[in-house]
Order: sequence, then C-alpha cells, then structure tokens
Amino acid sequence: MAVVRWILGRLILTLNWLFTPRGIKRSAEDQSAVDAKTANLSLYQYEACPFCVKVRRAMKRNSLKVEIRDAKRNETYKSELLEQGGKLKVPCLRIEENGETRWMYESSDIINFLEQNIAQTA
Repeated sequence: MAVVRWILGRLILTLNWLFTPRGIKRSAEDQSAVDAKTANLSLYQYEACPFCVKVRRAMKRNSLKVEIRDAKRNETYKSELLEQGGKLKVPCLRIEENGETRWMYESSDIINFLEQNIAQTA
C-alpha cells in the first residue's frame, strides 16, 4: 500500500507541476495589501495530499502568499496541528485574527475563505 501511495503522490505532484495555474497580476500596492492580509495565515499540509494540492493551486491562482507548513515532515508542525487544532487532519488553515486563533479543515471551506475574504478585497 505504501508503494501505491508513493506512486500516486508522485503522479499528483507531476500533474500539478505540469498544469500549474497562473497567478493574478496585481499592482505592487494591491499585492502588498493582499500580502499583509495573508501574513496571519498558515496552511498545514502534506505535499502530495490531493486536497492540499487543491488548496495550494487556489492560492497560486489568486497570488496569495500563505505560509506553508508540512505537518508530515516536520514534527513541530505536526504537534502544533494536533495539540492546538485538535486533530491531525490536512489541509488545515490556521487563521490568527484579533488575538484569537481559528482552525479551518475542509479544502473547499479554506478556498472559499481565501477567495472571499482575502483575494476579492484587494
């Protein structure tokens, strides 16, 4: 089973690389405003997870710079996700606003949040 997962993971990453979406072109001022809004966001993910790839592609399409944290290869991020977020599930968007931290787990919810609250407000 591990071999099948490895092969499928490499296939997903290869296809993602071949068909990488283009980002939105913004003025430097608008992009700086968007970058400021994404400064308080972190995406916990696994590199070859198809749902994580889906979220990263949406971030690329919208030219969003969100910190990527690989919870599979980094034990610190893995323990943060489990202890603070409550479950070891990816993708997970950590949102820090007004001194509070929220954890968002579903890829479609994450994409909707990014597109409605960050990308469209520029």
